[in-house]
Amino acid sequence: MMVSFDLDPGSVIAGKYQVIEKLGSGWEGEVYRIVEGATGVECAAKLFFPERNINNRAARTYAKKLHELRDCQCIVKYHTQEWVTWHGTPIAVLISEFVEGRILSDYLSRLPGKRLTAFQGTHLLHTLASGLESIHYYGFYHGDLHPENIIVRRIGLSYDVKFLDLYQPSGSRRENVSDDICSAIRIFYDSVGGRKYYSRQPVQVKEICCGLKRSLILSKFRNASALRLYLENQEWD
Repeated sequence: MMVSFDLDPGSVIAGKYQVIEKLGSGWEGEVYRIVEGATGVECAAKLFFPERNINNRAARTYAKKLHELRDCQCIVKYHTQEWVTWHGTPIAVLISEFVEGRILSDYLSRLPGKRLTAFQGTHLLHTLASGLESIHYYGFYHGDLHPENIIVRRIGLSYDVKFLDLYQPSGSRRENVSDDICSAIRIFYDSVGGRKYYSRQPVQVKEICCGLKRSLILSKFRNASALRLYLENQEWD
């Protein structure tokens, strides 16, 4: 089983992309920041572990998903697929846009107190809800939303986010929508300080989190649109 490709900075992929740094790894493979030699344009390259990409199924499915969601601002833009040989084994590489920003967990760890204010957190949640709304519109779901697969960049009062590693879960549409909504609210809860600060949060935060009780959350927010609209009309003192 593949453990890591461990590509060093300066390594060349497919004869035309130079590795700058490793960005992260997951169940399917590893992601690197690269630069296209002919243009100097920075991109991202996802190398799939061969045992996770039998008959190129995983890479092909993911590329098609990114293409179908190309109009969603929260989704990384897909460019093309390349192949490289690693110790005699063909490895699929998906080339996509390089996204400025930080993984959400890293972003939070660098903040004073390692958390957002309630007002900042609400702006982040609004961006997450809007992103999920656009994905759900096309009949897709994230399926595994957590701080490690969200890239965030703050722009004024707002946040620009990109969702990584979309997983198409089994189950009903209702179940998948519900899971995404509950995951987004859990991210909000943790981003503003989690259990340690919850008792001191303003009522607006508690009205969103509903004590993290799934049944209460879903009775209040039946879909991502309902969550987005609630946040847009929420009153703050």
